Amino acid sequence: MWRVLAAAAAPAWALLRTPPARRAASLAVSPAAGLADERVETRVAGLSPGQPVTLRAVAADERGCLFQSCAHYRADSRGELHLGADASHGGDYTGVEPMGLFWSLAPAGMERPYQRLVPRNTSAPMKVEVLVHQGHSLPGSMPGPVMAKAEVQRLFTAPGVRRIRLKEGVVRGSLFLPPGDGPFPGVIDMYGDEGGLIEFRSSLLATHGFAALSLPYFDFEDLPRILRDLKLEYFEEAARFLQRHPKVKGPGVGVIGTGKGAELALSMITFLPEVVAAVSISGCSSNTVADLHYGETTLPGLRFDMEKVTVSESGVFDVFEALDDPMNPANSSSVIPVEKAEGHFLLVVGEDDRMWKSSLYAELAIRRLRQHGKENFELLSYPGAGHRIDPPSTPFCQVAMDRVLGVPVLGGGESKAHAHAQEHSWGKIQEFLHLHLG
Repeated sequence: MWRVLAAAAAPAWALLRTPPARRAASLAVSPAAGLADERVETRVAGLSPGQPVTLRAVAADERGCLFQSCAHYRADSRGELHLGADASHGGDYTGVEPMGLFWSLAPAGMERPYQRLVPRNTSAPMKVEVLVHQGHSLPGSMPGPVMAKAEVQRLFTAPGVRRIRLKEGVVRGSLFLPPGDGPFPGVIDMYGDEGGLIEFRSSLLATHGFAALSLPYFDFEDLPRILRDLKLEYFEEAARFLQRHPKVKGPGVGVIGTGKGAELALSMITFLPEVVAAVSISGCSSNTVADLHYGETTLPGLRFDMEKVTVSESGVFDVFEALDDPMNPANSSSVIPVEKAEGHFLLVVGEDDRMWKSSLYAELAIRRLRQHGKENFELLSYPGAGHRIDPPSTPFCQVAMDRVLGVPVLGGGESKAHAHAQEHSWGKIQEFLHLHLG
């Protein structure tokens, strides 16, 4: 009888000795599909109080190259995490950084280094997988077991935005139009000496209400293959096309450019009456590399002296001191006479730009404007930011392969400061363009 009673009681005692089942960890990223320049909210639940976890993000570009990032967190007293309020204690970034997993994405260890995660196809979302792993694992090491995961889609084109491939006279590119009848403020968008057609900033501008023309000027279709002599008439034709488009508000259009594109933006607003607002991101106040012709006027291009380039032990090229000095009187003919512009300038620079001295060049442009009694400019200068200041959450790339030289070139900057500059400047750029284009 005692044996029967003991046998009957055994399951109850076993239940008392067995710890309660732990809740499964859950991960929520909201919105699951949203614009690439907007924040997401990331929350983890179902952890033990104080439990260490590693959050990872993994993405692939159109060529299949893998990018990843990671950060270390500890759950709060309720076993939860909120990346908008809780700080990372290690990994690829530290502190409270809601979008840190996105802007710190970098080529995985098995991939070639110094590649940029830049979308080539704006019609398809960039898919990012976010994972929660047990314990803290260092970047590049084998992470712990996966506890939860979620996929996020980053959209570069909002529903209703139209993309029109452009072959208008000699002008090539893509025109992005917002949904609706319009008319919309018109903006020409250009990048630097990497060449080709880069559309993701234009498509995002269209989602925010701009008719945006992504304008290549070499190494695309039947345009010249290399950056040699440039004719401003090409850019003039593009400005006139956009100005006359029935969906564009007018009377003038704007232009935004980065690097060589920023310098061309300064030349366009200086010489072309159609252009009334220019955003120069990390530009030079003189014409560089390729001579720029407009009618009988020529601005010779400043040259890079390769003997002034330094190379680190890891093979990274630093070209910071290589460009001819625009303040040298011998180079005065290359200076862009910005004082002739009737429109408005927004100069955006990273104070740790190592591609060239963009902070100095912005100062030179401002000095020239003030000497002629003009205050038609704004300056956004960001400590710790590097050369290529893109829309928010674009992955930071301190060193990138140069398309022309075929070697890794230092762009400068520190990841967190650069990411903050991208987020702040993007809002200010849109405010500036809306203000001066209506």
